[in-house]
Amino acid sequence: MIPIVGRNIKIFFRDKANVFFSLLAVLIIIGLYVFFLGKNLTSGLGDSPGAQYVMDSWIMSGVISVSGVTTTMGAFAVMIDDRANKILKDFTVSPIRSSRLAAGYILSSVVVGFIMSIVTFVLAEAYIFLNGGELLPPMAMLKMIGLILLTVLTSSAMIYFLTSFFRSQNAFATASTILGTIIGFLAGVYVPIGQFSDSVQTVIKLFPMTYSASLMRQVMMEEPLKISFAGVPVEGLDAFKLMMGHTIRFGETAVTPFTSILILSGTALLLYGMSILNISRKAK
Repeated sequence: MIPIVGRNIKIFFRDKANVFFSLLAVLIIIGLYVFFLGKNLTSGLGDSPGAQYVMDSWIMSGVISVSGVTTTMGAFAVMIDDRANKILKDFTVSPIRSSRLAAGYILSSVVVGFIMSIVTFVLAEAYIFLNGGELLPPMAMLKMIGLILLTVLTSSAMIYFLTSFFRSQNAFATASTILGTIIGFLAGVYVPIGQFSDSVQTVIKLFPMTYSASLMRQVMMEEPLKISFAGVPVEGLDAFKLMMGHTIRFGETAVTPFTSILILSGTALLLYGMSILNISRKAK
């Protein structure tokens, strides 16, 4: 299994175009924020101290959650290429067990997604710091690393489930384009979740990465919110958190961090299981 993992990782990083396009959605979000959305979002906080710090932390936490999806998707392109070029079929007639082969593709996608998301996290922290913010304290950084790993595992399960239905490179490319286009909206990155209608918010809450972005915002925005909302009534802070997708609610009930972690973990286990069943059914 380890040789398969190493092979897949090498193929991914050797294909510069694949690496670039796996980060394209992230680059688009950052570009839109820096050149268009940033000033409008920051102006919404008026003259509050640390307004830029708050919004930079908000957008970057969303960017990191999105990178976990797009980079694992790029990693699974290796499997789709192998399937289209009959290489996967050659593997199946070799002494390598099908379960180990599948595990090799999954693990390589997790490794790629984790590496790329950590790089995104480092660049996000550098951007926040250079723009007048502060670096996260060590404990918060450890929390972010854990959340990145959980996000990548969930993303890998989601993309693996999607790839179980695809046999051609064109179908996967089309699906990747669609998901890469809408993921910023689904994770509440392009537009704050609170600005959508109730029905659209309900759809967004069905997407697992919404909870990933929420968890990361709770970590990255903790300090800037203390600075910017010092002296502001709790009701005002709670309303802002709800608007920006920092807090997720169903009716009057707020989703706790523990519940968000359970949702992500449960989604990963469910989708991995469904993928295995789907692939096994097609193999018969």
